[in-house]
Amino acid sequence: MGKDDKPLTLAPARRRGLGNEVADTIRSTIFTGMFRPGDPLREVELSKALQVSRGPVRDALQLLEREGIVRSEWHRGATVTVLSDEDVAELNSLRGALEELAVRRVVEHASDSALVAIAMAAKAMERAEDPYGMVRCDIQFHDAVYVAAKHSRLLEAWYGIRSQVFLFLIMRINSSTADYLDHVRLEHDMLVAALRARNVEAALELFAVHRKHAFDVLASEA
Repeated sequence: MGKDDKPLTLAPARRRGLGNEVADTIRSTIFTGMFRPGDPLREVELSKALQVSRGPVRDALQLLEREGIVRSEWHRGATVTVLSDEDVAELNSLRGALEELAVRRVVEHASDSALVAIAMAAKAMERAEDPYGMVRCDIQFHDAVYVAAKHSRLLEAWYGIRSQVFLFLIMRINSSTADYLDHVRLEHDMLVAALRARNVEAALELFAVHRKHAFDVLASEA
C-alpha cells in the first residue's frame, strides 16, 4: 500500500438477520392459508405472536412487500396482497415467457438425473393431502424445472416472481378446488412425460395449457 493509499473501510458483513426469519414465518402462514389475500398483518399482533420486537416484524414486512405478497398503505397498514386482474395477467404472461425458455433448455440440455429430479417432484404430489399442500408441490415441481434448465439468470428471474406465483395459485384454490387434487396430479404426470420424451412442442403446449387452466379459474371468478 502506497503512502497516499487510504485503508479500505467497509461495513461489517451482516449475517442473516431475525427479520429474514420472521419473513420466512409470515410467508409460510400466507402460503398455508392462515393469512388470506386481503387480511391485515398488524405489527403489534405479529410481534407478540412471534415473541420478537416490532423492528424485525417491520423488516420482514418490507421484505415481503418487495416480493410482492404484502402491500402497505399509510391508512391501512400492511395486508396480504390481493392480485388484481392486471397483476394476474402480467404475472401469467411473464411466467409464460420464462417457462418457454426453461422448457426449451430442459428438453435440449437437461441431464437424465435432472429429469429424474423433476419426475420425483411430480411424484411428491401423490402425498399432498390438501390443496395448500398441492400448491407447495406444484411450486417445487417448477423449481426443479428451472434448476434443470441450467441457466443462472433464468433461475434468478423465476425466484423474482416465485412468491407472487405462489400467491396466484393460493388465490386459484381459494376460488375453486373442484377436482383440483386429481387434475393437477394428472397434468404434471403429462408434463414429466413430455420432458422425458424430449418433445419440445408437446411440452410447450402442455405447460401452456397448465398455466391457462389456473388462469381461467381466476378469470371465471372475476
